[in-house]
Amino acid sequence: MVHDELTDEKWAKVEPLLPPLHSGKPGHPYAPHRPVLNGICWVLRTGARWADIPPQYGPYQTCFDRFQRWNRLGLWERILSVLREPAEQAGDIDWEHGAGDATNVDAHQHSAGARHQPSQADLASQKRGRKRTRRQSQRPPTRPLDAVGAD
Repeated sequence: MVHDELTDEKWAKVEPLLPPLHSGKPGHPYAPHRPVLNGICWVLRTGARWADIPPQYGPYQTCFDRFQRWNRLGLWERILSVLREPAEQAGDIDWEHGAGDATNVDAHQHSAGARHQPSQADLASQKRGRKRTRRQSQRPPTRPLDAVGAD
C-alpha cells in the first residue's frame, strides 16, 4: 500500500457509509470502492486531471463518475459529518482558528503600481489618430533613411 492511500483503520470507518457494491439493479456490480476512493483522494490531493489517475485506481471515468454520483447523493457531506462528530465531542477541533480565505494570499509582484493615466506620448499619438504601444512611446521615432545608412 502506498503511504497516501487509506489505511485499514480509516477504511473501516468509511466503508459502512458507502453504498453497497450490488445495487439490486440488473447488470454487473460496482467496481470495488476502496481503489476508486483512493483514486478520488489522489486527484483531490494532487490537483491533477482525472485522466492522469494512476492505473492502480482503475479507469479515470469510474473514479470521476463515482465522485459525481456521490456528490449528487450528498454522500461526501454525510461522510464528513460522521467522521467529524467524534473529534468535535472530544474537543479536538478548534473552530475559532480554522478558517482561511483569499485575504491572506499575497498579490503577484506585477499587480501593483500600474499606471492609471496614459503617458504624455500616448496622449500625443492619440491626438494624431493612432495608438502607440508603451514600448513605442518610450523610444524616439526613427526616420526611414536612418535604418538604411544613407550617405
